[in-house]
Amino acid sequence: MPDSAFAYIDARGRRRLPIHDASHVRNALARFSQVVFEDEEARDRARSRLLRAAKKHGIMPIGFISAQLDAKRKLPTGQVTFLLADIEGSTELLKRLDDGYAGLLSDVRRRVRECVRRAGGRETSARGDDVVAVFQEAPAALNAALAIQRAMDAGPWPDGAAVRLRIGLHRGRPALTDTGYVGISIHAAARICFAAHGRQTVLSSAVRSALIEPLPDGVSLTRLGAFRFRGLPEPVELFQVEAPDLPTEFPPLRSAVPAT
Repeated sequence: MPDSAFAYIDARGRRRLPIHDASHVRNALARFSQVVFEDEEARDRARSRLLRAAKKHGIMPIGFISAQLDAKRKLPTGQVTFLLADIEGSTELLKRLDDGYAGLLSDVRRRVRECVRRAGGRETSARGDDVVAVFQEAPAALNAALAIQRAMDAGPWPDGAAVRLRIGLHRGRPALTDTGYVGISIHAAARICFAAHGRQTVLSSAVRSALIEPLPDGVSLTRLGAFRFRGLPEPVELFQVEAPDLPTEFPPLRSAVPAT
């Protein structure tokens, strides 16, 4: 069958959710929530193709649409903590692994999603080499960040590659719209993440103040100082997360200007 007979084709070319006739469309509507997509864009594309197929075969996917809306409603509101993880040196990895990079990226996202889910968070997007997740409580976001760094260190990775993630955490009160979160706190989490180095986790004072003492066994926070970031109205005080089984020595933060 042609690729058009499937709602979803992943980066490895695996075809899922056949939609070539009415019975398969109904089955795909029922199974859609069980599929692990590579990112939110892939989910949206598959959702659109599935809904077009349902219309073509005269199927009214009322329950399916309600389930998709319910998933959005389940995202936490009010004060939330964002976690943004990004692969350092992704261009070099792509050059080294060539076609194998897609498989590595898929594995990285799978491990990140598993750590986020186990900590009680929700992934909100995955584009390019970064993943964004949200947590109602700051301690859960910290636990997820530690788990992610350990999962990356655990390997093994193709061709002996080293996968190093930089992670930024920030807390705020964004608006939740039909298309996701909107607010300065998301941009702040991204700025913090991209200022960090691979295997480094950095969080803001907003997250620090929301953490419950004592911290997990062996975990501590080292103050890095207050920094200004492009597009953010005020300096942000940052802390580095440290644990006995993770590195603690890093170069100065990238793209961050110390506040005077």
